[in-house]
Amino acid sequence: MSQQHLSYAVEAAASEFGVPGAAVGILTDGREIHASHGVTSVGNPLPVDGRTLFHLASVTKTYTATALLRLVTEGKVDLDAPVRRYVPELVLADEESAAEITVLNLLNHTSGLGWNLIGAHGNGSLAGFVAAMSELEIIAPPGARASYSQAGYNLAGRIIEKVTGLPYEKAVAALVLDPLGLDHTFFDLDDVMIRRFAVGHNRDEDGELRAARPWKAHPAGARGDNPGGGIVSCVDDLLRWARFHLEGGDGVLPAKALHGMREQTVALRGSTLGDGFGICWFLREVDGVRTIGHGGSGNGQFAELLIVPERNFAVVSLANEGPGGHPFNQAVLRWALEHYLGLTEHDPEPVPFDAERAREVAGRYEIDAMNLDIATDGAALTLGVGIKPEIRAASDADMPPDYEPAAMGFLPGDGDEYIITEGGLKGQRGYFTRDDKGEVTGVDLAGRLFGRATER
Repeated sequence: MSQQHLSYAVEAAASEFGVPGAAVGILTDGREIHASHGVTSVGNPLPVDGRTLFHLASVTKTYTATALLRLVTEGKVDLDAPVRRYVPELVLADEESAAEITVLNLLNHTSGLGWNLIGAHGNGSLAGFVAAMSELEIIAPPGARASYSQAGYNLAGRIIEKVTGLPYEKAVAALVLDPLGLDHTFFDLDDVMIRRFAVGHNRDEDGELRAARPWKAHPAGARGDNPGGGIVSCVDDLLRWARFHLEGGDGVLPAKALHGMREQTVALRGSTLGDGFGICWFLREVDGVRTIGHGGSGNGQFAELLIVPERNFAVVSLANEGPGGHPFNQAVLRWALEHYLGLTEHDPEPVPFDAERAREVAGRYEIDAMNLDIATDGAALTLGVGIKPEIRAASDADMPPDYEPAAMGFLPGDGDEYIITEGGLKGQRGYFTRDDKGEVTGVDLAGRLFGRATER
């Protein structure tokens, strides 16, 4: 498959989803293939290329986990140790959880910590973020279930700071970025601004693109979210990162430890993200072949990294528009898997509409920053998700648009798993959580538990 074929596919997907700028890279049997499309910014356009910097958002977690695992192999951190061994000042809403959460619980999202603390920037430091974690919701006892937590990874970054005695960003550079020669991967906006970088875009109510502010998903100078989502990089460096995870330790980690990150530590149910978590990685089978990967959603910027270890293959896709960047990246990944590896991924088909089931799950669900609304008109079921109006109103920053209500359907089985069948979240899967009495108490979307907020 030639570079020209990849370029055609990227251009077609960008046109379909309205993405002004994108960069894609493929690693296949040691050979790299690149395709770039469009411009860095609609207001101040420059051509996107393989060195154009994008905000990777949650793909950052793969770097945090790898750096922390290096400290484990050096005997400085124990995965099974309580977090308080390294961060003794940790205070949570539940004292038992604060005492019992382990390092591994953070890395495989089984800590029971809620998703994140919105607005907990304080003095901008990671220590300040951790000091505010007493306000974070506890959704489950440690180890009881998986639920994706940005706050958990920020706390993992604080472990790195405490153990190394360095700011998180400098520690990750020393432990991982510098040894691997990732010289176009940064945290600091001062490093970004002197290079070619993509501007995120969101669409307003009229469908017009506008530059997204802040450039990252958090204000400039705020470091508290860096371990969970602050890194900036390009296709060239991401392919080098993928090659490192495919081939071996390169003096950073023993290959056994590095490849052990791919082994399942906890299963996921009914999730688009995967069948389970390893150490950080989402594990997913596509057409019978195991893959590992991670995605990221920033402010008008979207990133995906997918690796197929047994085929010595990886694909990276970066886009600078929301909400189209997410489905664009998914389309590119599926195209690459099919055309390079012959692997085809199909969404499962929902069962016919069931009015009784629909009434049972209809209502509002929420996390600290977002509402998720499921509604039925007696003939169909829809799901919409968006930033809470009070948070949007109180913020000086531009925020991404909400996902308007889109059709969803139950999947075969016990009736608690679902799939979204249209809109910007098309293909997303999740499931409903019940209490001991069988009452629906929450819904999982994108690996996060939204608790029920209203009566049926």
